[in-house]
Amino acid sequence: MSPSGPSSIGIDFGTTNSVIALSGVPGEADLVEFAAPGGASSVFRSALCFWQDDAVKGGPFPSGLAHEAGPWAIAEFLDFPQGSRFLQSFKSVAASATFEHANLFEKRMRFEELGQVFLTHLIAHGGAPLRALPERIVIGRPVRYVGARPDAALARKRYDAMFAMLGRPVHYVYEPMGAAFSFASRLCEPATLLVADFGGGTSDFSIVRVEAPGAARRCVPLGAAGIGIAGDRFDYRIMDHLVLPLLGKGGTYRSFDKVLEIPPGHFADFGDWSRLALMRNRRTLEQLARLRHGATDPAAIDRMIAVVEHELGFGLYEAVGRLKRTLSGAAHGALSFESDNLTIDAEVSRADFERWIAPDLQRIDQTVDRALAKAGLQPDQIDHVFLTGGSSLIPAVRDLFERRFGEGRIATGDELTSIAHGLALIGQSADLSEWTAEDEDEDDGIEV
Repeated sequence: MSPSGPSSIGIDFGTTNSVIALSGVPGEADLVEFAAPGGASSVFRSALCFWQDDAVKGGPFPSGLAHEAGPWAIAEFLDFPQGSRFLQSFKSVAASATFEHANLFEKRMRFEELGQVFLTHLIAHGGAPLRALPERIVIGRPVRYVGARPDAALARKRYDAMFAMLGRPVHYVYEPMGAAFSFASRLCEPATLLVADFGGGTSDFSIVRVEAPGAARRCVPLGAAGIGIAGDRFDYRIMDHLVLPLLGKGGTYRSFDKVLEIPPGHFADFGDWSRLALMRNRRTLEQLARLRHGATDPAAIDRMIAVVEHELGFGLYEAVGRLKRTLSGAAHGALSFESDNLTIDAEVSRADFERWIAPDLQRIDQTVDRALAKAGLQPDQIDHVFLTGGSSLIPAVRDLFERRFGEGRIATGDELTSIAHGLALIGQSADLSEWTAEDEDEDDGIEV
């Protein structure tokens, strides 16, 4: 780090986790550590917790509403789940025109307001290294946002409003480009690099030509593509097969003299953390009560109501995450969850999980094809494939790339921190405009 302090900051605002890195000289960057309740870590969970507190007055955020973020948000929620609202993966609605605001008790907060609350705590918990922000701020963004028809212009507007609170101009760079810069710092000779970044909400792919150290421009982007399928979708596959049938999915209800299948829309919110956490409201609970009245298996609907009323969603998804991580290292695992209202103990094989996510992996494979086509390259022209992001640890994901590019070209490491590290390095570039992300094509990602 430069004796005068850092001159650039890289912020990886992720769907599941966020990371910050600082750089004072080209080629060097340090991660910011957070003294979290569970121990110091450079990874900050992208989560928020709100609770009512009349002592909270005025300020930029609603009065009467206290809040925390990251691991501190999780701790608050676990201490008082019935009296709080817990939000996770809210980044996933950034490009959604249907999301207008989150209802938090009697308050309404837009995406950018949620983001400002999150940033306030993220910066505060970073401590001394973040008390004075550098002039150069580089923010990662996905190649393609989450959603069936994501509105990139809307996401940009919301991001601009969110990051305006930093009081500095910000520069948006594709997230896998940050990872590419981080990996390039390991290379001593020219190479063509494919970066595959598997986040919580999106899987993004960038192809970059890396020149030898000392070159006027170390990295040259060749092509990119992305898709809104990643870790959260894999989690939902487990939920869909093991949890939702216990909550009534696939069941029936009586309507006059007919027996009909319960509409799948009742379960859609369980696949999206941004919606699941907001289901505990009078309207939703009244709808579920009516559904229970007509259900042929009312006990299943009782369990769904219990999940909503008792805020069991966080615990369920934590159990799902543990199973997913177990299956990354073992052939079998168990989904274990126990509460007063719901108990699950299901054995799962890795083969089962891989079968559930097979359609998602096929679409990811097709997205890699688009990235190669945009770069005008064949698989044998890629020298290195850098897999990053938490879901890159899933064996089926790694196998996909080993089959296409060969095991010897696959590289991993720093799965959760490489993007922020590289973004801070990009911040040292003479001309940051060279790395500015373009808006994406709704159908197949971005033209680079």
